[in-house]
Amino acid sequence: MKPELDLRARLKKEVLIGDGAMGTYLYQLGFPVGISFEELNIIRPEVIGDIHRQYADAGAQVLETNTFAANYYKLSKYGLESKVEEINRAAVRIARQAAGESNYVIGTVGSIRGGKRINVSNKELRRYYEQQISALLGEQVDGILLETFFDLDEMRIAQEIVRKNSDLPVICQFAVDNIGRTIDGYSIMDAFSILHQEGADVLGFNCHSGPKGIMGVMAKLNGPLEVPLSVYPNAGLADYVDGEYIYGATPEYFGQSAISFADLGARLIGGCCGTTPDHIAAMAAVMQDYVPSPLAESSVLSEQLVPVIVAEHRAEEREVPAGRPEGPSIVDLVKERHTIIVELDPPRDLDITKFMEGAAALKEAGVDALTLADNSLAVTRMSNMALGHLVLKETGLRPLIHIACRDRNLIGTQSHLMGFDALGIDHVLAVTGDPARFGDLPGASSVYDMTSFEIIRMIKQLNDGVAFSGKPLKQKANFVVGAAFNPNVKHLDKAVQRLEKKIASGADYIMTQPVYDVKLIASIKEATAHLDVPIFIGIMPLASGKNAEYLHNEVPGIQLSDSVRSRMEGLQGEEGRRVGVEIAKELLDVAMDHFNGIYLMTPFMFYEMTATLTNYVKEKSKEQRAHLFHS
Repeated sequence: MKPELDLRARLKKEVLIGDGAMGTYLYQLGFPVGISFEELNIIRPEVIGDIHRQYADAGAQVLETNTFAANYYKLSKYGLESKVEEINRAAVRIARQAAGESNYVIGTVGSIRGGKRINVSNKELRRYYEQQISALLGEQVDGILLETFFDLDEMRIAQEIVRKNSDLPVICQFAVDNIGRTIDGYSIMDAFSILHQEGADVLGFNCHSGPKGIMGVMAKLNGPLEVPLSVYPNAGLADYVDGEYIYGATPEYFGQSAISFADLGARLIGGCCGTTPDHIAAMAAVMQDYVPSPLAESSVLSEQLVPVIVAEHRAEEREVPAGRPEGPSIVDLVKERHTIIVELDPPRDLDITKFMEGAAALKEAGVDALTLADNSLAVTRMSNMALGHLVLKETGLRPLIHIACRDRNLIGTQSHLMGFDALGIDHVLAVTGDPARFGDLPGASSVYDMTSFEIIRMIKQLNDGVAFSGKPLKQKANFVVGAAFNPNVKHLDKAVQRLEKKIASGADYIMTQPVYDVKLIASIKEATAHLDVPIFIGIMPLASGKNAEYLHNEVPGIQLSDSVRSRMEGLQGEEGRRVGVEIAKELLDVAMDHFNGIYLMTPFMFYEMTATLTNYVKEKSKEQRAHLFHS
């Protein structure tokens, strides 16, 4: 039975709770990746129905049909293209049976292109969407959800078909990162304005990132808006542990996030990849007595569209010859004294002013090397090779450059390393790299021609004067190669065994993920005492309470202790950074007793924080040496 009140009317006066993930939840229940989860609507309807009931029992008031990829194009990969109508209609019936009398059933339509440059024309898109949407409408859903769209062009095609065939509520959700732009270049406000003027009833976001990323985009909206917003975040980023994909954001974290979403204008709040009935139950519990602020009577969405302005910014050209850093390598230095590596992320745009200011400040503070990530978390940033070269020439500071297996095939990787050698960049950190689908260009290919073990071996092969192909080179490279180590795991001994393989492959030094527990620092020392390569222990000062919760819940490989989270709770601005530095100093007090290698990570370009910590390490190290001398 359909609910009496139209979904639009409910969302104008209250916050409704949506359901959670279907695909990743099926995966958790033992259904393998690589099958059509939508086919289960007709071959295992009891399984899909049970999941819907679990979400309804958890407090979901809006259920999505299991039809995300139930279109001709996606189903044809499984030989199911003739069953588009059957699968979609069955999905609605299953969800309706589980929804009961007061809950809504919305027909889910996922993006076909998914942000990728696949060979599907707009004409074909219209045909595929027409077929799926007509089937969903034929079973009398309470609305249509267009979700996980990356570009406005495709979203408009799908919405046009809904509006041509029905006046039911339409929910339009983009999958974007916190830059707040669609793949085809529209700002979110411009995209929302176009969709609203063309008939969208609810606008929002899902997938691609966890709560923090979506909140970041919402905070930039020129709100409040006169239309309800919807949010369905992932449970953080997926981590691959012991052969399984794991999502770290807890139900408690989602409960806390639900209130923040509602405060930012969300009227429909659910979950995407990695979320479960427990996540939905936590959100439903905290939102029971929540009273939302009224929607705006009008907003910029109703105003005449202003064309998107594309501003070009070019950095000042610099003519600089190649050179090499002076002095011993960090491996030699760390054998003699405390040695400090500081990470400073390359910018995500073309303005390098603040980055270079940070590099100069860290040079002044006395760091031994500046390390630059290689598009970390698969988010596009400026070339670390170019910035490493500028850092070397303009500050004299040694650049330590990350190189990921994700972005380059064997040809590109060797070419890249040869360029490093030509520019005098001889310190590198070899990493696997996060999959491209989790970044800001999810349609990009993840190459992975090599594992992290193989790339270490092949870099050391260049030191022997041998190309990747096995052919001799006219001269030898001189790379000092680092490897990454994540100690924030349940079984530290297994992580150390993996680390031993990297050392056997040729790693000269180790850099860890950030550690926030003094007991874990001691455990790392004990577990790695038999290794004969230096370890640089990772310390990243926290910038705020929200930053702490994001790292703990959404970033793979990072875990914060309960005491650290408690101390950072609710802090922001200068006070948050002050306490973050205090906590980092306490960690350094222990780390410096166990390790000579210190690896500081700069949060959000607040290089003043890592400069302060660099000075702290140097002063403390000086005191320790003086004490040893006098004793």
